[in-house]
Amino acid sequence: MSTTAAEPSASIESDIPARMDRLPWGGWHWKVVIALGITWIIDGLEVTLVGAIGGILGEKQTLHFSESQIGLLGTAYLVGAVLGALVFGYLTDRLGRKKLFTVTLGLYLVAAFCTSFSWNFWSFAVFRFFTGAGIGGEYSAINSAIDEMIPARVRGRVDLAINGSYWIGAAVGSLATLVLLDPRIFPVNIGWRIGFGIGAALGLIIIFYRNHVPESPRWLITHGHEAEAKRVVEEIEKHFEDEGTKLEPVHETIKLQPRNDVGFGLIARTMVQTYPGRSFLGLTLMVSQAFLYNAIFFTYALVLTRFYGVASDRTGLYLLPFAVGNFCGPIALGHLFDSVGRKPMIAATYSASAILLAVTGWLFAHGHLSATSQTVLWTVIFFFASAASSSAYLTVSEVFPLEIRGMAIALFYALGTTVGGTTAPWIFGRLIQSGDPFQLYHGYLFAAGLLAFAVVVTLIFGVKAEGASLESVANPLSAASRSGEVP
Repeated sequence: MSTTAAEPSASIESDIPARMDRLPWGGWHWKVVIALGITWIIDGLEVTLVGAIGGILGEKQTLHFSESQIGLLGTAYLVGAVLGALVFGYLTDRLGRKKLFTVTLGLYLVAAFCTSFSWNFWSFAVFRFFTGAGIGGEYSAINSAIDEMIPARVRGRVDLAINGSYWIGAAVGSLATLVLLDPRIFPVNIGWRIGFGIGAALGLIIIFYRNHVPESPRWLITHGHEAEAKRVVEEIEKHFEDEGTKLEPVHETIKLQPRNDVGFGLIARTMVQTYPGRSFLGLTLMVSQAFLYNAIFFTYALVLTRFYGVASDRTGLYLLPFAVGNFCGPIALGHLFDSVGRKPMIAATYSASAILLAVTGWLFAHGHLSATSQTVLWTVIFFFASAASSSAYLTVSEVFPLEIRGMAIALFYALGTTVGGTTAPWIFGRLIQSGDPFQLYHGYLFAAGLLAFAVVVTLIFGVKAEGASLESVANPLSAASRSGEVP
């Protein structure tokens, strides 16, 4: 299948978006979700491993990193993710979703494998940088492809579930650390290396599985590949017809003028002039959730070891319920984003996260918590925070035109991670290193304030996208007419 750039063609009228949205949920959708979404599981596994080995990497028998250096490893990963998102996000809009979600996964697994052979701080940081670059690119290519292939009526719950599946990997990673970091099973400087090698091996398997996922038909028609788009949709429909499903005819069409000249100038004008409110909303949601997650998750093992005296090889026991809470949130609340609506649910999940974070921080600072009660409260907080975080990715992936969807996801992920993510692990690493629980409490209050601000912005600029086709939420730039958009 070829998806190379086509020359601009005459206007076309296509029913492909409507045909994709009218499909019932079926086995074909499950195959797409598994093939694309499983990357989040692998990412969760190895990022959890990094968080859990924070204490191990500080020991003299291993790489003997300081607490600040461990925090900087998280920053290196996130800087790579930012740059990877921008580069690969632009390319996924230009070259297609399928090509890029293969390239980005390949980069990720090679870098993860190399991490297992790190010999000092700088080698570890460089390999983490390239691991992050692969994952940053995955966010753009995969979220774009999934949103464009999932029926509108279930897009919210599916998107939240896929982003939440990261925490399946985190739970598996937590359990794995109980074996990999147990000095009675593996030498202290070997177990964590095996963990990265396993993650890379799983990524290699997924690359071959992804060959069965087609290019996004929506991307194909906006880039002039009408015949190929029709063929792909006909093959998808055949899967349902072979299962005995009768597909009703559709009558809704969209007129397009395929184009391949979407440069950075047009991207900037679209975001700043056409959709300034949506841009501010996306930035606020991404910054606040990125700061919260990267501040807490990358340093959670350090909190357990420094303030509660938990042994480094036992932190996985406490990370496991934390991961389970993060996964259950999007699963339990996801359908409400399609029924109750995007705007009220985003505001509700961000509000709950902010309030619970402030209360838990106060209890921690005043010494009212143990390692167990701290973990229980974190689990409750991130039940809501995980749904909130996933809804941020859902928002930036569905409220901008198809031709710049990958770049929009990349840009807001990059800005959010740069402002809210790259500094958080280092800042909280320093707060933990001070040994003063009240300094750490002030950091928690700041994170809660960012979440509260996001609630206000959502109530003002939130978009009613539930149940609506992507083309009605944001008309494609190649559309012949610009009407019927969701306010």
